[in-house]
Amino acid sequence: MNLILHLLIDAAVIFGMAYILPQVDVKSFGTALLVAIVLGLLNATVGWVLRGIGDVVTLGIVSFVIRLVVTALLLKLVDRFFSGLTINGFWPALVIALAVAVAGAVLDQAFAPDMNVATDTN
Repeated sequence: MNLILHLLIDAAVIFGMAYILPQVDVKSFGTALLVAIVLGLLNATVGWVLRGIGDVVTLGIVSFVIRLVVTALLLKLVDRFFSGLTINGFWPALVIALAVAVAGAVLDQAFAPDMNVATDTN
């Protein structure tokens, strides 16, 4: 369930960013959903390797920045495969990567189990 929700939120963010950024064009929500699925698969495979290499080189100091840059590069790669997605430039891809990361963090925080709940032991 969490995976489906993440994919839908990512697709909504990608589709929404197309309205905000003039350099980004997404033909439909279905295209955005397909882009979110492919981006998730690439992030789980190729992105994992690239982030690992980047973290080793920088000793994990700038891990968040590396994650954003790798996601932006993967978005540009997905842009080459889909005719329904156009991202003109690296900076709009980086903005979309940041928006997807923030949306994912908010979603994870919303569905994380609350560890600060006091239990009644009476």
